[in-house]
Amino acid sequence: MDIGWSELLVIGVVALIVVGPKDLPGMFRALGKFTAKIRRMGREFSRAMEAAADEAGVKETASDLRNMTSKKNLGLDRLNEAADKFDKWDPTKPSEKAKKIGPETAKLAEDRAASAKKYSEYTAKLKNEKNAAAAAEAEAKSQPEANPEPQVQDDTPKSEGSA
Repeated sequence: MDIGWSELLVIGVVALIVVGPKDLPGMFRALGKFTAKIRRMGREFSRAMEAAADEAGVKETASDLRNMTSKKNLGLDRLNEAADKFDKWDPTKPSEKAKKIGPETAKLAEDRAASAKKYSEYTAKLKNEKNAAAAAEAEAKSQPEANPEPQVQDDTPKSEGSA
């Protein structure tokens, strides 16, 4: 509850009219003591609640819960780092680590990258061929046959007694 200066002025004028100028200072003094007592009771209540929470171990439980669910303790920060590294990884290029180890390792890494590139090109080619074959098959199924076989209707009545 927030009371501004204009509200205080209106309250003061009403109090001046209702109480009168003689009793006004005594009334304000009593009002001040009353508000101080209310504030003191509020502080005591807050302290009592905090003390009860301390006795029950709420703060320790809350800090333990915060620690257990932190990104660091769950390992999510390391997982995010690994995911970022994986997103940036290009198998067609040798890693910086491979370049630092030695020329033979760099050559092997380049060969592996070339093989990976050939493999991905080959799988893309196979996928395109498979998609083209599926599309041709779907198109062939959607077109009616040119010479359908005539269907022979059997007009002979079946007897109910024979199986």
